[in-house]
Amino acid sequence: MKSLVIALALTLSSAWAFADTDFSNLSKKKTTPQGLYMTAKQAYQDRLNSSDTSLFIDVRTRAEVEFVGMADMVDINIPYMTHDNESWNSKKKQFKSEPNSNFSIAIEDAIKKKGFSKDSKIIVMCRSGSRSAKAANLLDQLGYKNVHSVVDGFEGDKAKSGPSKGHRTVNGWKNAGLPWSYKLTVAKMYFEE
Repeated sequence: MKSLVIALALTLSSAWAFADTDFSNLSKKKTTPQGLYMTAKQAYQDRLNSSDTSLFIDVRTRAEVEFVGMADMVDINIPYMTHDNESWNSKKKQFKSEPNSNFSIAIEDAIKKKGFSKDSKIIVMCRSGSRSAKAANLLDQLGYKNVHSVVDGFEGDKAKSGPSKGHRTVNGWKNAGLPWSYKLTVAKMYFEE
């Protein structure tokens, strides 16, 4: 009986947390056609309540996952973008990146491995919410109907003022103190076919 009460309380607190969040002021680069959003804290709560009914995908690059760490509750890393370490983007002052040509195939494989369908819940998370929105847009175009984007991502947004100005200290998985690690699990890693 006690466990039933705890489960009901977790479910209700998760539902209330989602109802209290206003996503109407998201920047355009973080919006998706389905309009399904979560904060990192909400994604954590959702995974506590329904990890067996959703697929949680980290869409950051393999280098980001390796050097910045990964949320413990992520099912798999499937990069939305890949880096071309041979070419430089002078405008962004970084190596050029391009869409992962195997992204849709890898998603389909991950869905099949979990025994899910295109109607199953998918949660996508990137560094700060922009790439996850792009990934959610592509998944929508591919017919996936229940794709949620984590709007503050793994590292969060940059502070606009104060001593942390320009650093990712505002929100996000890591800044919320949610479980993550530098120790990666090979079963969750992305390997090109």
